[in-house]
Amino acid sequence: MEIRPAAPDEFRAIGELLVDAYCGLEGYPMSDRYADELRNVAERAADSLVLVAVDGARVVGTITFVPDATSSAAEFADSTGAGIRMLAVAAAARRAGLGRALTVACLEAAQARRRRTVYLHTTSWMPAARRMYEAMGFVHDPNLDWTPEPDISLRGYRLELPAIH
Repeated sequence: MEIRPAAPDEFRAIGELLVDAYCGLEGYPMSDRYADELRNVAERAADSLVLVAVDGARVVGTITFVPDATSSAAEFADSTGAGIRMLAVAAAARRAGLGRALTVACLEAAQARRRRTVYLHTTSWMPAARRMYEAMGFVHDPNLDWTPEPDISLRGYRLELPAIH
């Protein structure tokens, strides 16, 4: 398995992987608007880092690293922060540590950019992701919770990174 920045010719596969993964969440009310946002990888890649996990030539995982609050994908306002969004792993590749490896790649990108805090949001439909993030040290911050669409409540998390001198 290799984790690397996504190539433009992979954007379609990334978008479909995201939609498939999110639609596979039991009870998740996927809207057409959000499905379109998930598929619009090119727009995110313009000012964020879209990473992929590949098995040979096949995309089996993805995550978006949001480098700062000026990114169009940012869901935080902290000028010293970075974010993680849209983690998905293909069903056949789950439970092998790939979600964690993609998340670690984002944390390394944040540290390389001297970010102080990494932010993310998750939902009640993502218990495995919440367990993984909490095991990695992310802490729920109720001040970051929000509701972007009716019936979609996001739970905000933050991870303070060690200072790099």
